[in-house]
Amino acid sequence: MIVPATLDWSSIDTVLLDMDGTLLDLHFDSYFWLEHLPVRYADIHQMDAKAAREWLHQRIMQEQGTLNWYCLDYWSRELNVDIVALKAEVADRIAFRPHVQGFLQQVREAGLRSVIVTNAHRGSLSLKLARTDLADRVDAIVCSHDFGVPKEEQIFWSTLQEVEPFNPQRTLLIDDSLAVLASAKQYGIRYLLAIRQPDSQSPIRDINEFGAVDQFNELVPRGLKDV
Repeated sequence: MIVPATLDWSSIDTVLLDMDGTLLDLHFDSYFWLEHLPVRYADIHQMDAKAAREWLHQRIMQEQGTLNWYCLDYWSRELNVDIVALKAEVADRIAFRPHVQGFLQQVREAGLRSVIVTNAHRGSLSLKLARTDLADRVDAIVCSHDFGVPKEEQIFWSTLQEVEPFNPQRTLLIDDSLAVLASAKQYGIRYLLAIRQPDSQSPIRDINEFGAVDQFNELVPRGLKDV
């Protein structure tokens, strides 16, 4: 298992980075889907709030692992609400995870290519880019919705390699989703790291399948700038 202290940065050319739960605090998304949406859905459709929360949870979980799970257009149609507009109501909760900006700066100074690979829908991505300077801190941003498949599927990685060429054996992927990391491992990406606490308001996870970090200042080794 690769752990941060043993990462061989001289063998890495490309750093692929998830966004939600990796670079950005997942608490925004957790709060929206578990707290804000049920209240607003109940208000819009004149339902009991508890009943709305239970139904929404069951309905949303049916799409876990699919592109629909992440697709705001899909949920707007299914729920008959404007998901992007409702997300904007709580956009002040969008925030970086600790030490992300410093890490991205050091990766850039090291001459490594940094690419955000996200399952986030374009509507959510645009909202977060408007609230942060993420787009200025990386070399490229790739959205799985543009490929029509989520990162959990092998075809995502082969398509990514066509539009954003990378050598899997010289690539690091950091992602909070163990399913995505497993998919990347199957594809042949050599360096894989998970995030122990994607949501700052939730407990730190025990992760055994992959090396993992809590904060990004754990990840940057001495001499990264000299790679």
